[in-house]
Amino acid sequence: MKTIPDTLRDHLATGATTLCWCWILKAQAGPALGFTDHDRDVMIDDVVCEAAAGCDRTESHASLGLSVDNLDISGVLRSDRLSERDLAAGRFDNAVVDMWLVNWADPEQRLMTRRGNLGEITRGAYGFCAEIRGGSHHLNQPTGRLYGYGCDAELGDRRCGVKLRDPRYRAAGVVTDVKDPHRVSVGGLETFPENWFARGRIGWTSGANKGRAMEIKAHRVTASGAVIWLWQAMSQPVRPGDRFIVTAGCDKQFLTCRAKFDNAVNFRGFPQMPGNDYAISHPRRDDPDNDGASRSGHRAS
Repeated sequence: MKTIPDTLRDHLATGATTLCWCWILKAQAGPALGFTDHDRDVMIDDVVCEAAAGCDRTESHASLGLSVDNLDISGVLRSDRLSERDLAAGRFDNAVVDMWLVNWADPEQRLMTRRGNLGEITRGAYGFCAEIRGGSHHLNQPTGRLYGYGCDAELGDRRCGVKLRDPRYRAAGVVTDVKDPHRVSVGGLETFPENWFARGRIGWTSGANKGRAMEIKAHRVTASGAVIWLWQAMSQPVRPGDRFIVTAGCDKQFLTCRAKFDNAVNFRGFPQMPGNDYAISHPRRDDPDNDGASRSGHRAS
């Protein structure tokens, strides 16, 4: 239960209020950003809640239990600090959002009504709509290790041990042609077999996307050179001449770990775990012409 400060309670009791909503956005890197639905900037501690963004919110729902409480914030992209390019680049993915009910005439009279994380963001030509997820959404995220065939380590991390700076798993290249936003022809990867970089990453070292990265969906070798498919289009257009560095990908399977990376000793999956066929099998009396019983439930031929 939230406790309303005495000064704000007294202000609410007057019946003639000067209230507004403020949102403070805290990304993983960079300063906190503030926005308000008031027509003037509002200062909360050291954060200026900017009025120029023109934000508004939907109805908020809260419930008992572990269900995720959501609401949406919409606005127009008029802030110099929050741009469409920043949203597209993922700068604010899962950022912490604090919602405040504030007396704009005296910002010291305020109450934080909710804290959540920035979820899905949809963008249009002139605005955006951002989902604010309640704290219980963290309970939907898998944690710890999973018992399965595939490896649960990230390629190149401490548990994996593969050195991605090894020239066998890393290469520099340049875009030679752009087929569409998801598919580019590249030079510099001619010596690598097909799909060597599938499930890997491409990091841009020049062009409009410099400093950004994206997962690689597929890597094909054609008569005219290599072609790379991206899982998502980059936030800025890719142009011929843009340079990049790619790292190899892994499908998390034991055979790939052993053959491609020579790293079977560090494989973090369970390739010998029994499958469904074994789990549902049962002893069965065989016909008189055969010795023993078929464990799989089928007669021996």
